[in-house]
Amino acid sequence: MSEKKKSINSALDTRAFINEANNIIAKKLDGEKRRLFLKQGLTLGGIVMLTGCDISDNSSVDKALTTMSGFNDRVQAWLFDGQRLAPVYTESQMTRPFPFNAYYGEDDAPVIDPNNYELDIAGLVSDKRSWTLPMLHKMSSVSQITRHICVEGWSAIGKWGGIPFADFLKIIGADLTAKYVSFKCEDDYYTSIDMATALHPQTLLALTYDGQILPRKYGFPMKLRMPTKLGYKNPKHIKVIEVTNQYPGGYWEDQGYNWFGGS
Repeated sequence: MSEKKKSINSALDTRAFINEANNIIAKKLDGEKRRLFLKQGLTLGGIVMLTGCDISDNSSVDKALTTMSGFNDRVQAWLFDGQRLAPVYTESQMTRPFPFNAYYGEDDAPVIDPNNYELDIAGLVSDKRSWTLPMLHKMSSVSQITRHICVEGWSAIGKWGGIPFADFLKIIGADLTAKYVSFKCEDDYYTSIDMATALHPQTLLALTYDGQILPRKYGFPMKLRMPTKLGYKNPKHIKVIEVTNQYPGGYWEDQGYNWFGGS
């Protein structure tokens, strides 16, 4: 296929993607919001004007899609309901075994000594002391059976137990008006979430899986479990939590994945 035809096909794919995105978003709205969106919805021509690009050029299409990705993040954040709960399931509906998922093989998951582990706290918080595992396990915990949705197209249902993350943020004196909470992990993974998702009642600092200490393959000693987010937004093997107003990005997000990552 010629480069010109590839460019044309890319442009057509972009147009179809944007039209579909507009239609999906419009269906979620009602009344005046829907009319306003349909009137001002982002079209291919709108992206071209925003980016100053020529859609016959592949790099310009990439630029347009990057703009659309940022727009998509903003719309998802706008539509997000901080009190709307994700579906919950019964133990009989759990996926067994729950699949391992990472950007490396299962045997390469980090090995962490629980006796030497400390969770570090940074950023816009009043109490920056480190937390040991015994300290964390002494806190009140809850459990949930929810669905993990992977961006690759599969899903699985698991039972997670741990500390409601909103409670933890309040205990450490986090600035709850800050924009972001970021996570650095023992396997060099990193990601970040919006504060509204951090405070969602189903967002857990998970310490157990199916009633047992969180296994290494699922993120020992802890992971953030968010049924309102796609899988790549749920960091494992967490070693640093930071509250910040500076955009922190993420491992996959910095490679082009949507930052908001809502499921």
